Amino acid sequence: MTADKTSKTAETAAIAARIIRQIAGEIGARAEQAAAAIALLDEGATVPFIARYRKEVTGGLDDTQLRRLDERLVYLRELESRRAAIAESIRQQDKLTAELEQAIAGAVTKAELEDIYLPYKPKRRNRADIARERGLGPLADTILADRARVPADLAAGYITDEVPDVKAALEGARDILSEQFAQNAELLGRLRTHLREKASLRARVVEGKQEAGAKFSDYFDHVEKWAGVPSHRALAMLRGRNEDVLTLDIEVDADDAAPVKPTLRLIAQAYGIGDRLPGDVWLMEVAGWTWRVKLSLHLSIDLMTELRSRAETEAINVFARNLKDLLLAAPAGTRATMGLDPGIRTGVKVAVVDATGKLLATSTVYPFPPKNDVRGTQAELARLIRLHKVELVAIGNGTGSRETEKLVADMLGDLPPPKPIKVVVSEAGASVYSASEAAAAEFPGLDVSLRGAVSIARRLQDPLAELVKIEPKSIGVGQYQHDVDQHHLARALDAVVEDAVNAVGVDLNTASASLLARVSGLGASLAEAIVAYRDVNGPFASRKQLLGVARLGPRTFEQCAGFLRIRDGAEPLDASAVHPEAYGVARKIVSACGRDLRVLMGDSAALKAVDPRAFVDDRFGLPTVRDIIAELEKPGRDPRPAFKTATFADGIDDMKDLKPGMLLEGTVTNVAAFGAFVDIGVHQDGLVHVSQLADRFIKDAHEVVKVGDVVKVRVQEVDIKRKRISLSMRKDSAGGGQGDRTPRDQAARAPAPKAAPSRSAQPQPSRAEPQGALGAALLDALRRK
Repeated sequence: MTADKTSKTAETAAIAARIIRQIAGEIGARAEQAAAAIALLDEGATVPFIARYRKEVTGGLDDTQLRRLDERLVYLRELESRRAAIAESIRQQDKLTAELEQAIAGAVTKAELEDIYLPYKPKRRNRADIARERGLGPLADTILADRARVPADLAAGYITDEVPDVKAALEGARDILSEQFAQNAELLGRLRTHLREKASLRARVVEGKQEAGAKFSDYFDHVEKWAGVPSHRALAMLRGRNEDVLTLDIEVDADDAAPVKPTLRLIAQAYGIGDRLPGDVWLMEVAGWTWRVKLSLHLSIDLMTELRSRAETEAINVFARNLKDLLLAAPAGTRATMGLDPGIRTGVKVAVVDATGKLLATSTVYPFPPKNDVRGTQAELARLIRLHKVELVAIGNGTGSRETEKLVADMLGDLPPPKPIKVVVSEAGASVYSASEAAAAEFPGLDVSLRGAVSIARRLQDPLAELVKIEPKSIGVGQYQHDVDQHHLARALDAVVEDAVNAVGVDLNTASASLLARVSGLGASLAEAIVAYRDVNGPFASRKQLLGVARLGPRTFEQCAGFLRIRDGAEPLDASAVHPEAYGVARKIVSACGRDLRVLMGDSAALKAVDPRAFVDDRFGLPTVRDIIAELEKPGRDPRPAFKTATFADGIDDMKDLKPGMLLEGTVTNVAAFGAFVDIGVHQDGLVHVSQLADRFIKDAHEVVKVGDVVKVRVQEVDIKRKRISLSMRKDSAGGGQGDRTPRDQAARAPAPKAAPSRSAQPQPSRAEPQGALGAALLDALRRK
């Protein structure tokens, strides 16, 4: 028994070592770095905590490497679990040979494992089983072994009551050999590789669905190499198939004129099948039958699944990148702000919040038909601005946005200085928040529509603090987010939110429960407990006081403390990102400078003269000491950029006002691999195709722009009927620079959705709903919230 335990322990250690080596290679780290990070994750540490406060332990792995490690760790452990289950299943069948065990141990993907397991997988009785029961197994073996003999002659010796003639005997042998061919793991691997390299994806319209599926018209007769299908086109075609508008097929060797196709040659090579001997001729027919009936369908399903997985992964990555940019958008800061949620018939909802986001006043005004109370509206807005000393006016970018903006501009023109700054911000997700439990708890007596105006005002003050209250999927900056694996999407987006919140830090005494819940080590339950403790006991005086919160123990304190800030507390370091565990090191640095801590904090010149190596000890290495000094230089610094806004051109309010050649300023609202969508203030985003983003070759739009960037663009084309605007950021806007666009890339030029607040909470006016066939299928999901 002891020997069995020792063997099991050794096997577990070997598996762990294998995972560590593989992950280390994938993330560009040493094995000991990966091992240390895995140990910390297994102990319950979060990625932000490890990246910020355990640099010595991991050798300085950053958050990107750690996220990749965490993701791969889940996959590889699932792979090892499946590997063990398959080996055990085959062992119980008494079929686990040393060679098979080695093959199982050597499989590097789940697909390879399943190929190996296929012949041993419990299954229903099939035609091959029936043929074996009728005694035809030896016939199949003989034909395979002796190609010189005529299969029909051999089959004549196997006629019985259950096998009435030669034809039935040969069909039974065919079924047995076909199963053998189809379950050959090595052959499957070679065929799969061939298809990945050579196969094409063909889309066709379902007869009679041309009109109903007009938005998929770009794919009514479309073919391209499977390996090169980009994410957005793959997901568009898959959606067309799901809506019964398109049929999708994997085509292989369609252009090969040879009598024996490459796929059949691969099967023939696997079994040494020639083309002259009688047995070879018959076996080649079996190979062709196997390909048509079994392998072609099986591998086509595999490739279609792989295509979807590949496309979903890219779509999720695009969403995650855009979401990160939005969450880390520049905050306008602690200034009294008026939020306007535009509406035509239902009126414009107004909310005023103070510098901390506290709701001060609400109102509803009706400047548009049928009431047309423009004067009354302007008087009410001016009154609220004067009364509450409003510094910012945030205008939602929904229906009526530009009309509301013009009305506010006219009103501000009549006000004496200092005048508030008006900014159009995205209201994406505001309606989701308004109807949420969090909003109801925060404003129980406030009308749902007015809650949206509050959200619009607050997201200008601090996009991160407000957007964490909304489910990430509802912030509409992704491609086809409703079509991808929702579990993987949620996991990726939650990681982005967690990283963003902890990168900025959270004010312990003002943060909402929604924001606190995203702090390292905390969750919804502990966040609510912290808010409840704060409500009863007043503001936290120190980080240590957190230990008085119910269920918040030392382990959780270790994870969260460094990311929580206390302004003007008894301990100056509580306002910084210095972790309480390292306060001793910080005080040694202060003592060496001979200055008071409060005076020294922010004194860059004095701190630059400090030699960090002098403060390294057994627990805190050079990276941590350098981080402490950097934090003392700029305590509690916000990593987000400075706030700025785009300026829309006067008189350019509608697509009809646009002319080719116009140079305009706008805000990037969404970024995909094929280009960037820019809000230029005409109710419709324009597309800067990837070929028009720069005067150099650009493979991915993210290389040049990110959501929220304020950019200069030149109008190239305007298609009012299809609501398409083509823009360029090239200095020579007339040039192409990257070759002609393909028809399908032209199809990508569809309108973008409303985006959440940009990096600078810049103007983002309303967009009309996209129409027409061109591009609608490609980015249809971008419009869906």
